[in-house]
Amino acid sequence: MTSAKPRKIQKVLVANRGEIALRIMRTCREMGLRTVAVYSDADRQALHVRAAYQAVRLGPAPSAESYLHGDLVIAAAKQTGADAIHPGFGFLSENADFVRQVREAGLTFIGPAPEAMEAMGDKIEARRRMIAAGVPVVPGTADPVENPEQLLAEAREIGFPVMIKASAGGGGKGIRIVRTEPELADAAKRASSEAQTAFGNGAVYLEKYLEEPRHIEIQVFGDEHGNVVHLAERECSIQRRHQKVIEERPSPLLDDDLRERMGAAAVKAAKSIDYTGAGTLEFLVDKHRDFYMLEMNTRLQVEHPITELTCGLDLVRWQVLVAQGEPLPLQQAEIQHEGHAIEARLYAEDADHGFLPATGQVDRLELPGGPGVRVDTGLFEGMQVGLHYDPMLAKVSVHAADREQAIERMRRALSEVTITGVTTNLPFLQRVLNTDVFRSGRYDTGSVEGNPEAFAPQMSAAREKNVAMIAAALAHVLRRRRGFPDRPASVASSAWVDAFRPGANS
Repeated sequence: MTSAKPRKIQKVLVANRGEIALRIMRTCREMGLRTVAVYSDADRQALHVRAAYQAVRLGPAPSAESYLHGDLVIAAAKQTGADAIHPGFGFLSENADFVRQVREAGLTFIGPAPEAMEAMGDKIEARRRMIAAGVPVVPGTADPVENPEQLLAEAREIGFPVMIKASAGGGGKGIRIVRTEPELADAAKRASSEAQTAFGNGAVYLEKYLEEPRHIEIQVFGDEHGNVVHLAERECSIQRRHQKVIEERPSPLLDDDLRERMGAAAVKAAKSIDYTGAGTLEFLVDKHRDFYMLEMNTRLQVEHPITELTCGLDLVRWQVLVAQGEPLPLQQAEIQHEGHAIEARLYAEDADHGFLPATGQVDRLELPGGPGVRVDTGLFEGMQVGLHYDPMLAKVSVHAADREQAIERMRRALSEVTITGVTTNLPFLQRVLNTDVFRSGRYDTGSVEGNPEAFAPQMSAAREKNVAMIAAALAHVLRRRRGFPDRPASVASSAWVDAFRPGANS
């Protein structure tokens, strides 16, 4: 790789919204860079719009008519004199064609080269490249499965259970777990249809479904001078519907040897495609502690704060420096990690009713603070939460000396959260932290769905007693109204009567 000529960035257009746009803008401000926000009609009053030096409207609320319009984003950059574009995550962040358009416009893209995106963006192509580079991958098909006969033959060869996966995309879409032959054809049809709708590409392939898998990712960083480092792992196995909910670093599973081997494999994978900027290699680790590369995300990750908290680095600053053609600030031996960090994702969703998305206006908002607590959010009182964008409202991250202290700090932080006007998954997050499954550190990607009783709402003994007393009282009143003779008082109804006698609570 040839050495790049340094190019000083002056003004950054952030092609995103919400908490990640704010997070990028804050680092840019610290670096003396001016920022430009883009927004849809739904985000006219958003915090990222208020925080930027300039703001440009893109279009109506639907992302397909605003944030996903690359030509409008580039036009906004030219209009405001921005010389660089940071994509954040989601939207255009992994769109290789958009990166080429940015470069053709004479602008700097703060992220990897389009060739690297294409190499890792298609999961089948990524598998081929990683196998060639000597990086372990999950056993599966090397090409898309084209017909039911091939599907069945390949599944039998791999061995059930298998996982059907969309070749393009992510976010848990286009994925089906199949345990028996009769389920296979229908599951493949549904996965392909979902992938076609979500990504415009219905191609699917097969992977061996690993039992009791842990989802562990390795943060990597490369520059244009051939340097690549890893910043260790993040444990992402607490998931619902293949979407991460709580992440922690370091992983309770890894020892120093396994951590070093996975880090070395991640660096090897990044070097094999001349990777520059921030990226993440996602691995599955099975119950035998064998690890396999799953995919690579060629962007900044949602959960990057817990890496920043334990290594004391600003990954967005590193992205900007690398985009300017500068070498990485640190070499591998200089990167240190201290303590334990946990991140919890606060979503607008009803976790007790199938994690359905929720909408509403935020009437009251209180967020946590204090020692070792970080909150990344774009929420504000009066904000309207709709269905146009991802339901994540905030990320609460904590850092402490060890895992036990970090768990208690997170419990305290979540107890300080108040959001009214829109249903959130806050009670679910609090339940996760209290379960033996999570506290033991012996969980996997199927723990939430596989242990519904452990993560379901729990009624306290006092509340259960109150419910019983109210039920007994209502039954007593109904019997009287219907003319039935009184029955001997039950223990519950006696307790109810006693509780409401004059002076009973004095």
